Amino acid sequence: MQTRILTAITLMLGMAGIAAAHERAVEFPKTEEGKVILAADLHTHTVFSDGEVWPSIRVKEARKDGLQMLAVTEHLEHQPHKEDIPHPDRNRSYEVATEALEAGDGRELFVINGAEVTRGQPHGHINAVFLDDANALLTDSPRAAIEAANEQGAFVFLNHPNWVPQQPDGIARLSDYHRELIADGLLHGIEVANGTLDGHSEHALEIALGEGLTVLGTSDIHGLVDWTHDAGNGGHRPMTLVIAETRSPEAMKTALLNGDTVAWNYDDLLGKAENVEKVVKACLSLSVSSYPDESAVLPVDIVNNCPLNFTLQNTSRVTFQNTSDVVRIERDDHFTVHARTGERVAEVSLDFSVLNTQTGFRENLDISLSADVPR
Repeated sequence: MQTRILTAITLMLGMAGIAAAHERAVEFPKTEEGKVILAADLHTHTVFSDGEVWPSIRVKEARKDGLQMLAVTEHLEHQPHKEDIPHPDRNRSYEVATEALEAGDGRELFVINGAEVTRGQPHGHINAVFLDDANALLTDSPRAAIEAANEQGAFVFLNHPNWVPQQPDGIARLSDYHRELIADGLLHGIEVANGTLDGHSEHALEIALGEGLTVLGTSDIHGLVDWTHDAGNGGHRPMTLVIAETRSPEAMKTALLNGDTVAWNYDDLLGKAENVEKVVKACLSLSVSSYPDESAVLPVDIVNNCPLNFTLQNTSRVTFQNTSDVVRIERDDHFTVHARTGERVAEVSLDFSVLNTQTGFRENLDISLSADVPR
């Protein structure tokens, strides 16, 4: 008997492990207009700058996390391991990652070349991705480095603008130098969430919306994703959700340059309202059963088809019989509300404020979900 119990426990633990592994690889449904929502991390480090792992580990982590795109972005100037790992070619980390990609398990992942131009203020830290040659950015002038990146057709963005060593009050600001880069079309995006800082910046989001910059969430990972973000056990790295026409690096680059992105950090979605709405409406829907007996209280399932949890506040005139106005829908799950519709209706519509979104400084997305009621 004891042996059978132990065997059953072992099988359950094994099945739980399989489920956890399956849940780790994120996948999003298409938007209502048929575009794909693809996960990208455009800011990572390895031992080829100040990270702690070999580039092949970054590729394996990205595959486990279900990323569609991974950028290799070593510091050009900050090289603390150069005595042990000398590499005059700043493309070497990308080359090693590409070799690991070719020897992988066949899951679709795009690895792109990048670099981090690391200087003091007013430049700060700026990433360039989709590079042909990172060596061309090794210049005395930081602006010349950014110009060299743009000459290669790179996507260029400002890193962690709220980093306390550069902004002691933790409030993201643009320098006059940054504003010049934006005005000259040389700076395209800004991080609003950064995993090394373990948080997000409402002020950076405000800057992005005001200046027309692409909204980004990145891990800026130096150690292991599993240890840093509890990946595989319910956590995930911060990442950028790219709303693209197709699953291709060209389509993703176009979407990045067009600003068609949402930053995802913990359960928070940050970005332009129209982009956040596309992601939320791809995730959430209503599934409705018929009214029971003679009742005018309608069971409504709020269905979540995405790998993040949602917290919704009911703002409808309709109230709920079984719960308060604030409801939480777990990832890849549903929550049933009993809606007091007043009378039997042919269509139910519910209005919500999505509390785990930011579409402006302390602003949440408002959405309406509707469904026909079976007779």
